Amino acid sequence: MATDPPTFALPPGFLGLENRDRNASIVVAGVPLDIGTSNRAGARFGPRAIRDASRMLADGDHPTAWISPAKMNLADIGDFAIALGDIPQSLKLIEEQAAGLNHLVALGGEHGITLPLLRALANRKGPLALIQFDAHVDTWPENFGQVYSHGAVFYHAIQERLVDPRRMIQIGIRSPMQRAVYDWTIAQGVTIVSAQDVHEQGPKAIAERIRAVVGEAPCYLTFDIDGLDPAFAPGTGTPEVGGLASWQAHGIMRKLSGLSFAGMDVVEVAPAYDVSEITALAGASMAYEYLALAAAVI
Repeated sequence: MATDPPTFALPPGFLGLENRDRNASIVVAGVPLDIGTSNRAGARFGPRAIRDASRMLADGDHPTAWISPAKMNLADIGDFAIALGDIPQSLKLIEEQAAGLNHLVALGGEHGITLPLLRALANRKGPLALIQFDAHVDTWPENFGQVYSHGAVFYHAIQERLVDPRRMIQIGIRSPMQRAVYDWTIAQGVTIVSAQDVHEQGPKAIAERIRAVVGEAPCYLTFDIDGLDPAFAPGTGTPEVGGLASWQAHGIMRKLSGLSFAGMDVVEVAPAYDVSEITALAGASMAYEYLALAAAVI
């Protein structure tokens, strides 16, 4: 009698997917770029690690949404091409490859990949609302002389009007930063929610705040895995103590149903620094949570 294979024997696509149809309602793609990192590189191996860990999530339905993301009209089309060693050309290639996709869930790679993904999406939908889980504001004009570093993503996104900063909220912020960078970010209209705010207020209150900021606008969600505390996500390039627990991130995301989601990425998983795949599994679970939310809007 035929039976489904065990999770460890599933095909290597995200959630064990074998579908590679670029015209699927939601498409998963890896973006193995990490040459704009300012501390530890290695996120180029993130897409593979996230896919491997995601097999743990393919056996059954989501425990609160009661859908199986693996059975949605979902495809994993593999990894985007990049230009080795060339950040501007890589960003151009990423934007071109994302442009024709209906609804993209990207597996990074460093946070720099978000900029070309926003360029591709904003070209179709106009300035987007943005939900950013992160330890860092990523609104530096440059990092160590590199204009397109992973810490400058949202400086460019705001300057290029890819996002509406009044509809932009950052959750989990706690890294050292220059006061001028913080003040500039606030002055653009961005809402900054510190990790301590999350700890003190709880997921329900933070989710309500997100809803108030985003409203009904088309919304992009970017999840930098260093938004989680290193206890839950050690495998990342720029860890910062005092971050969110995995359950807090899940609790917030599960209360965001009904928002007009248009795309998502999970970035900065660097498996060389991971322990027992816990960072890769955390990254996979955030994409999984997003798929449960996106099922209502596709």
